Amino acid sequence: MIMRTDPWNTRSTVSRWAHVFERSGLALAGGSCGLFVAAQVARTNIDLLGSGGAILAMMVYGAAGFYLGIDLPPPPPHPVELPLRRMLASRADAVELLSAAGTFLAATAAVVSVSAIILDEAGSATGTFLIGCSWAIGATMQIGAGIIARLRADTSTTS
Repeated sequence: MIMRTDPWNTRSTVSRWAHVFERSGLALAGGSCGLFVAAQVARTNIDLLGSGGAILAMMVYGAAGFYLGIDLPPPPPHPVELPLRRMLASRADAVELLSAAGTFLAATAAVVSVSAIILDEAGSATGTFLIGCSWAIGATMQIGAGIIARLRADTSTTS
């Protein structure tokens, strides 16, 4: 059994605080993206989606996506891979791609929402629904990538 040093325990106090501030900033950015998309969706006058609770839920979900999905722990040093997977991409690459695609999708939906709000464009219900769905899919991809990366890091330190 190989014992690895936990990188968090080897950091200085300043480095730990910097990391906490960085992750908090990412969560705030994700929450802002959720707020912008929620504001655009709320303009469609759908009662359920325009409520304060729904807007808060989108902000929290967006914050979780950016918090978990952007700052991924590094992959284990020697992951077990199948020969075909080594040729195509490693599992670590797939998790990073999932995170990157989710971040891009969520951020793009937020930019489109902000643009529509600022330009006072009244989009169709279908278009607004697509923006909301693409944001939700992107945030879900970020959360999934973050969970997978952290589970992978936890199992590699225990084995």
